[in-house]
Amino acid sequence: MPHMTRENDAQHRRPDPRDGAGRWFRVVTRSGRARVREFVVASDPGLLRLTAGLRTVGAIALTLAVLAPLGADVPHLVAGAIAAMVATFAVRDKERPAQAGTLALGLPVALAAVTLGALLGSHVVAGDLFFVALIFCAVYGRRFGDRGTALGLIGFQVYFLSLFVGATVSGLPSLYGAIGVAFASSALVRFALVPETPAGTLERLRSAFRARLAQLVTAQLELLDAGPEDVDKALGHVREGTARLHDTALMIQGRLEAGTADESVARLVQRRVADAEVAAERLGLLLLSARSAERADTLTLHLPGAPVPAGGLLPVRDKATDTLRRDLEALRLLVLRPVSAGHGTALAQVRNRLLGYRDEENLPVAPPAVQDVFRGVGETARAVLGLRVALDGPQDESDDSPATARSREELDAEDAAIDAGEEVTEEELTGLRRPTTRAAVQVAVGSLLAIVGGELLSSQRWYWAVLTCWIVFINTASTGEILVKGYRRLVGTVLGVVAGIGLAALVGPHTWTAFALVLVCVFLMFYTAPLSYTLMSFFVTAALGLLYTLLHTYSFSVLVLRIEETALGAACGVLAAALVLPVRTDRRTNDLLVAVLDRLADVTETAVDQLSGGPPADLLDRARDLDQALADLRAATQPLTHPVTPLRARRDTARYVVALLETCAYQARALAATAELLPTHPSIAADPRLRGAGQRILRNIRAIAAHVADEHSTDEVRTGPSIAALLETGGPDAPRFGRVTDRVLRHLGRLDEGVVGLARPLRVPVARPQA
Repeated sequence: MPHMTRENDAQHRRPDPRDGAGRWFRVVTRSGRARVREFVVASDPGLLRLTAGLRTVGAIALTLAVLAPLGADVPHLVAGAIAAMVATFAVRDKERPAQAGTLALGLPVALAAVTLGALLGSHVVAGDLFFVALIFCAVYGRRFGDRGTALGLIGFQVYFLSLFVGATVSGLPSLYGAIGVAFASSALVRFALVPETPAGTLERLRSAFRARLAQLVTAQLELLDAGPEDVDKALGHVREGTARLHDTALMIQGRLEAGTADESVARLVQRRVADAEVAAERLGLLLLSARSAERADTLTLHLPGAPVPAGGLLPVRDKATDTLRRDLEALRLLVLRPVSAGHGTALAQVRNRLLGYRDEENLPVAPPAVQDVFRGVGETARAVLGLRVALDGPQDESDDSPATARSREELDAEDAAIDAGEEVTEEELTGLRRPTTRAAVQVAVGSLLAIVGGELLSSQRWYWAVLTCWIVFINTASTGEILVKGYRRLVGTVLGVVAGIGLAALVGPHTWTAFALVLVCVFLMFYTAPLSYTLMSFFVTAALGLLYTLLHTYSFSVLVLRIEETALGAACGVLAAALVLPVRTDRRTNDLLVAVLDRLADVTETAVDQLSGGPPADLLDRARDLDQALADLRAATQPLTHPVTPLRARRDTARYVVALLETCAYQARALAATAELLPTHPSIAADPRLRGAGQRILRNIRAIAAHVADEHSTDEVRTGPSIAALLETGGPDAPRFGRVTDRVLRHLGRLDEGVVGLARPLRVPVARPQA
C-alpha cells in the first residue's frame, strides 16, 4: 500500500519547472542541430566541397607529420606538401579501384617529372622546349578521360614543383622519398581517413535534394505572405531556390550510373527526382499566379529582375489562405521527415489530406487560382511520396487514405514500367576539330609566349606566367571564357598578394604557424573553388606568400612579380586563344544554342507523340540531355553576361534568351513528366489532338535553330490562334483525362509563347498570322 501511495503521489505531483525547461532545451538543441545540418547539406550538395577540402588538407598534414620526424628540411616539406595536394585533387575517377589505379600510375609519372625537372633545370632552351611539350601532352591527355586528365595534371604540377623548390640531381633521392610519402599519405586519407564511395556521394546528394526542396517550399511560403514591399525579395528567393534545386538534380543525374546497383534503380531515382523538381517549380508558378491579378508567366521564375505580375487578392488573411499556409508548412515537414512507423499517424494524416487535393477532396472555397495552388500542393505531395519510396524503400501503409492508396498504386505501376533504356552514342570529332587537340595546340603556343615573356620579367620565377596560362585553359572552350577566367585570376591574385603580405608579417620566422595557415588556405581554396574562381585564386596566392616565407625567399618585390607574371600568363593565354585555332564566343554560343534548340525539339516531339498515342520512349534521359545542354550554354554566355562587359545591350539580350530557354525547358520537362505517366495510368488517356497542337511549336523551334546556324536562312516563325483555344474540354465535371489534357495543352501553349518570344531577341523573322 505505501508503494501505491507513493506512486499516486508521484502521478499527482506538480511538475518541476526545471524538468520542462530541460525537455524544452533538449528539443530546441535538437531542432537547432537539425537546422544547421539542413543548411550545411543544402549549401554543399553531397558535401563535395567539404570532402575535397578535408581530404586535401588531411593528405598534406599527414605528409608533414611523417616527414618532419625524419628530419626533412623546409624545401622537402614544401615539396611533400605540394605533391600531396596534387596527388589528391588530380584523381577524379568515380570508382575506388580506378582511383587506386590512377594513384599507382601517378607515382612513376611524378618521379619521372621531378627527375626531368632536375636534369633540365640548368639547360634553359632544352628545359623550356620540354616544358612546352609536357604541357601539350598534359592537355591532350584529357581526351582519355579522368585518368588521362589526372596523369597529365600530375606530370605538369610535379615538374612545376621541381622548378619551385629548385630541384637538383644530387637532391633527387630525398625528393623521391618526399613524393613517395605524399602519394602514400594521399592514398591513406582517400581510402581510410576520408573515404568516399559513389553510393555514399549519391546518398548525400539525395539528402541535399530534400533539403533544397524544403528550402524552396519555405521560400514559396515567404512569397505567399510577402507584402508589396517584400514581394521582389521573396520572388528572388523562389528563383534562387528553384535554380539550386535544378542544379542538385543535375548533380544526382551525373552520379546515378556509378552510385546505384543497377540501371532500373538509377532510372527510378531519376524519375522521382524529375517529378519532384517539376512539381515544386509548378507550385511556385501557381503561387505567383494566385497572388497576382493575371496569370504569371513562367519567365518570371527564371529571369532575374523580371517584373512581378500586377498584385491581386493575395496576401490576404482569410480561411483559404490560412489553410494554404498550414498546408505548405505540412508539405515542408513531409519533405524533411518521411512518414514511417517511427513517426506515428500524425504525419500520415497530413500526407493523406494533401494527397486528397489531387482528387478534388476537401478543396477550400476560394478563387480558382487559389484552388489551383491546393491542387499543386497535392501533386507536390505525391511527388514527395514517390521520392520517399524510391530513396527509403517501402513504408507503412496502414494509415493510408483512399487517395494515398491510389497514389501508391500509380507509383507502383510506374516503377514496374521502368526499363533500362537505350544508350545513345554521339559522333566523335577528330583531328583539330577535337576540343582537346585544339586546346593542347593553343596552350602550347600560349605557354611558349609565357616562357619568353616570363624570362624577360624574371629568369628565376618565369614559371608563374606559364602556370597561369595553363590554368586559364582548364574547363574553358572559347576566347571569351578564357578572358573572363584570366581576369578573375588576376583580381584574385592582386587581393591575395595583399593578404600574403599581412600573413607573412604575422608569421615571421615561425615555421609551423606558417604551415598551419597554409593548410587553412588550402582548405578554403578547395571549398570555395566551385563557388568563385576569384576566391580560389585569392587563397592560392595567400598560401604562396606563406610558402615563400618558409623558403626564405619572401619579399614585397616577389609578390609584385607574382602579379606581373599572372597578368602576363593570362594575356598570353587570351592571345593564343584568339589567334591560334580560335573559337569565338559568338560561334560557341551559337553552336550550343542550336544544340539546346535541337534537344528542346526532340523532347517536345517525343512527349507530344507519346501523349497522342505513340509508342513509349525514353523521355527522362532526353529531358536531362536538354538540361545539360542548357547548362553548357549558360556557362558559355558568362563572357557576355559578366558585369564588367561594356556591351550592356548584348548582356541583357543574352540573359533574356537564356531565361526564355529555361522557361521553355521547364515546360518541356513538364510535358515529359506527364507523358511518362501515360503507359501506366488508366486515368490518363492519349489525346490525338495534341499531335496537331505541337506541330507549329516544332516548326518554329527548327526555324529558329536554322536561323541561328545560318543567318541567311529564309525560315520564318509562324504564329496563329492560341493553343489555349483547344482547352474547351468541358467544365469541372470533365473526366480525369480531360483535366490532364487541359494541363498538357497549357504547357504547350506556354511553350509556344516562349518559342515565339525567342524570335525577337534572336532576330528571326515572324510571318503574319494565318487566318
